[in-house]
Amino acid sequence: MMKQTKGKFAGTVRVGERGQIVIPKGVRDLFDIHPGDTLLVLADVKQGIAITKDDVLFRQFDEILSKEEPT
Repeated sequence: MMKQTKGKFAGTVRVGERGQIVIPKGVRDLFDIHPGDTLLVLADVKQGIAITKDDVLFRQFDEILSKEEPT
């Protein structure tokens, strides 16, 4: 495991036979992820894979949509 900086995490995970990965405890703690939570997986061939809690993305969409239109 790499040296951790507060609010950040870097590490590796191994893909199991059934395509599953284990999210490291440090990441689960950092993002308050619990069994039963729904995560959103985003993938782009050029940019890679990102995983986020679904509510984080929905909050960002709400912020974008709630901004007032310029007059």
